[in-house]
Amino acid sequence: MYGTEENLDDLISDRMVSEYVAMFEDMFLIDSVPGWVPAARDPKRLRTKPRRYFADPSIAASVLGMNPQAMLEDWQTFGFLFENLCIRDLLVYARALPDVGMEPVRYYHDDSDLECDVIIELADGRWAGIEIKTSEDKVPTAATNLNRMRAKLLGNPAARTREPEFLAVLVGIGEFAYRRDDGIYVIPIGTLGA
Repeated sequence: MYGTEENLDDLISDRMVSEYVAMFEDMFLIDSVPGWVPAARDPKRLRTKPRRYFADPSIAASVLGMNPQAMLEDWQTFGFLFENLCIRDLLVYARALPDVGMEPVRYYHDDSDLECDVIIELADGRWAGIEIKTSEDKVPTAATNLNRMRAKLLGNPAARTREPEFLAVLVGIGEFAYRRDDGIYVIPIGTLGA
């Protein structure tokens, strides 16, 4: 029996992890979301490695052995599962859009640690940024982050980055969608649907 981390490293290689990831993708258990590189940005200054999400966030809850009560007592894990749920839904909706590219859903994360949970981009270059938050009280922080990203991307006169079609905060709890004074939409996940 192995008792140290060094011995575990002998059992799990980078190649083995890559093979498992490929197998899970082939089985449609996980979805990869690559990083977004906007026009005129240096990819070296951006994180572009794929983030991986379960095709169904209940897989993670089951593997962790968490029931609904346990999730309500662990808000950090609940937040990760909620983000996974939103990504899953946005992947479905974005792939159904007309004029969609090969990878319509991406994320943004640059070298200054500025990030956006979801970038939806169409083949013609139109894009939208979406932050995911579990509750309405986190909307001001998310909106500030989205406005910082917009200013940074559009602030360089040599950049060819287009103005976003919209910016939004997707929240878990809320009765209705609305538009803030700064133009950012706040959308409860329950209002999305066909």
